Amino acid sequence: MNAAPAAAPMREALSLAEFAIGLSEPNPRVGCVITAPDGRVIGRGHTQHAGGPHAEVMALRDLRERGESTQGATVHVTLEPCSHHGRTPPCCDALIDAGVARVVFALEDPNPLVAGQGAARLRAAGIVVESGPFADESRELNIGFFSRMQRGRPWVRMKAAVSLDGRTALNNGASQWITGAAARADGHAWRRRAGAVLTGVGTVLDDNPRLDVRLVETAHQPLRVIVDSRLETPPGARILDAPGQVLIYCAQPEPTRQAALIERGAEISVVAGPTGKVDLPTMLADLARRGVNELHVEAGHRLNGSFVREGLVDEFLVYVAPKLLGIGRELAAFGPLERLDESLALRFHSVTPIDGDLRILARPAAPASA
Repeated sequence: MNAAPAAAPMREALSLAEFAIGLSEPNPRVGCVITAPDGRVIGRGHTQHAGGPHAEVMALRDLRERGESTQGATVHVTLEPCSHHGRTPPCCDALIDAGVARVVFALEDPNPLVAGQGAARLRAAGIVVESGPFADESRELNIGFFSRMQRGRPWVRMKAAVSLDGRTALNNGASQWITGAAARADGHAWRRRAGAVLTGVGTVLDDNPRLDVRLVETAHQPLRVIVDSRLETPPGARILDAPGQVLIYCAQPEPTRQAALIERGAEISVVAGPTGKVDLPTMLADLARRGVNELHVEAGHRLNGSFVREGLVDEFLVYVAPKLLGIGRELAAFGPLERLDESLALRFHSVTPIDGDLRILARPAAPASA
């Protein structure tokens, strides 16, 4: 049998890693494929829930269940095997104990507890180690994990559904539904990617959303976050009824209101800024400490404007419907600007048709602030 092309196992490992979306948080999404010397795939796996087996261990289990041997085997994994004891033993130890001959990984792990140490331990054990193939793809899949490890804050993705003239709602606030069912389901798939989904109290009061993942299957619900400086979230809000945890950031303690919300299962965190509102950079740092890799923002134009003004948005996920709404609410309220060169310059990362709508993924031409 001819050996498989070198790229094929890593491409399959990346596909396996996608199965960890909505499952492995806060751990990275990793896939692993093990091939025999003749190129046959003899083991496959991806990272499980936090505290569960990592991709390499799952692939070794699959190999053994197939009755295959690790002699001369090559391990293709989308991220450097871990070298530290966390909730599970180091993956590099499992590969060393298995006696594999070669390990190829896409990208070095940004976790300072790993960061090249996994590769070093494998080499010290006599295993051939290579890196580099599909590095960009692996980083994209784990862009939030890299953000949290390297910047100490989540990757902030701002989602909005707009008309062709850029309106997110009519002047009276009506917004359901600007885009079609396919775009809404696609938006829920992006919610599933996130460690947390965030909105503002204005959206809670106006739209009373659940803000959970419903239109696609998910292994767990992301944390739901409300920015509510004066703690005005009603105890009867639907967001408190949905499954999963709710975290409310406020700017000053309100004991009576806090008690009512805590009784409904919410956690309250006081993060005051100099203006008497929630300090957004401090909030992002706190979410990172809680293990949030990707923060999915679905808020109103005022809170969106605050994120934009403070340079905190890493990515805009915008669904554009082929309709005009005229006078209405904008995506983000900031400005007014005096000159065109003061605008936030973006670059299109992707533009994808979603049934009758368009999905635009755009990122600032200059990176968001750390």
